[in-house]
Amino acid sequence: MIGQSSAFVHTRRLIERIARCEAPVLIEGETGTGKELAARAIHYGGSRRDGPFVPVNCGAVPGDLVENELFGHKRGAFTDANVEQLGLVAHARHGTLFLDEIDALPLKAQVSLLRFLQDQHYRPLGGPESIRADVRLVAAANCDLSALVERGGFRPDLLYRLRIMFVTLPPLRERHGDIPLLVQAFLCECNERFGLGDKQVHPATLAWMNRYRWPGNVRELENLIYREYLLSDATTIHIDPPAGIDGKVPDGQAGLAPSMHLEDFRTAKIRAIAEFESRYLACALNAAGGNVTRAARLVGKERRAFGKLLKKHGIERL
Repeated sequence: MIGQSSAFVHTRRLIERIARCEAPVLIEGETGTGKELAARAIHYGGSRRDGPFVPVNCGAVPGDLVENELFGHKRGAFTDANVEQLGLVAHARHGTLFLDEIDALPLKAQVSLLRFLQDQHYRPLGGPESIRADVRLVAAANCDLSALVERGGFRPDLLYRLRIMFVTLPPLRERHGDIPLLVQAFLCECNERFGLGDKQVHPATLAWMNRYRWPGNVRELENLIYREYLLSDATTIHIDPPAGIDGKVPDGQAGLAPSMHLEDFRTAKIRAIAEFESRYLACALNAAGGNVTRAARLVGKERRAFGKLLKKHGIERL
């Protein structure tokens, strides 16, 4: 999770506070905004960090199999149940169960989940008695569940149970100033993964990226950078803008960072240093696989000082 915009910093701080409690969490946000990353941040930032993190895509589980997937079954519970099978709730014991795309659950499956949330007990199919679950539930949706409730597609009582704690992830178009940091981080990841050398994105490309609305959000940006890094033979990547987007660098900013306007020298210098530090720290952290101690060693700084710089620029690898 990388960013320094006010929208991102506010969301990250909220995630940090949510991580410290044990209540169920609902994460809402458009597709590609990083809901699973946020769920992992909640898990690894809380007391269950040493337990398992079990992600489930609800849209990929047929409605009539939800109970079996979540709660498992005993041998002989139904035809072809030749062996006992543990459910995902059991696999997530002492950890976190992440239900992604919970809006895709059919109403019948929502009843089963609601019953489980009411007292944290479940009974495997064919089992003689209920079992106490020791899991934290985090759910995510890429649509407005309140609107879905009004249309009859989601149970209001389940929404109330899930929304004890909730966070809405901001779309990329509202994260002003984060695109250059994300681009640099993705380029560093590409170099680490594919080894085609250091590359940079042309200022004209960054200029239109800052004006584009990014319907696919961070995932769309990441996929674009990966593709162009692999296809480009040059060290400077120039990507044509989508239709309707002007790809020119604003007058007087050809040699400046895309978010920098012509300012007095001192202000411009402070901004340039801050942007360099952010890009450099993000690159170092990615090169170290998210390990702060290793990243500090790579750049020749003490871990504590390196950690302070990460906090200063709102950069975390969770």
